[in-house]
Amino acid sequence: MSEWKVVGFIHSGITVKDLQKSLKFYTGLLDFKVIKNQTNDSDYIHEIVRIPGLEKIEIAFVEAPDGTVIELLEYIGVDTYPGEARSCDHGTGHICLQVTNLGAMFNELSEKGVQFKSEKVVTITAGNHKGAKAVYMKDPDGYLIELMEK
Repeated sequence: MSEWKVVGFIHSGITVKDLQKSLKFYTGLLDFKVIKNQTNDSDYIHEIVRIPGLEKIEIAFVEAPDGTVIELLEYIGVDTYPGEARSCDHGTGHICLQVTNLGAMFNELSEKGVQFKSEKVVTITAGNHKGAKAVYMKDPDGYLIELMEK
């Protein structure tokens, strides 16, 4: 038996190109709230991420209405590249948010210029979430967000 174990989940982190633009998206459109902003240029962060030339990381922790926390990180002083990929590509991920009235949300966000992978709200016909409705959309950096109405 191991001397260690996983005991919980703390947060997910998403690297962004422009922290202020991402904050407008997550707080302005999706109703997350900012729980903490910080600049990290401490020695320990350089030891963790090991990116030569990194000056600092601008960070915002945002919280969904249910208490789930996402860490948004903007790396400063180094060249960055978009992480947008297809959902089937290795190393990609997505978050799934439970929502109400997905049809109205889809229409409103589409009108506001949010990009969706889905052309319409889809009803899930098999598996764990059978009967729910879902769409995939992109945040300002192309990160996939699944919206699901159960």
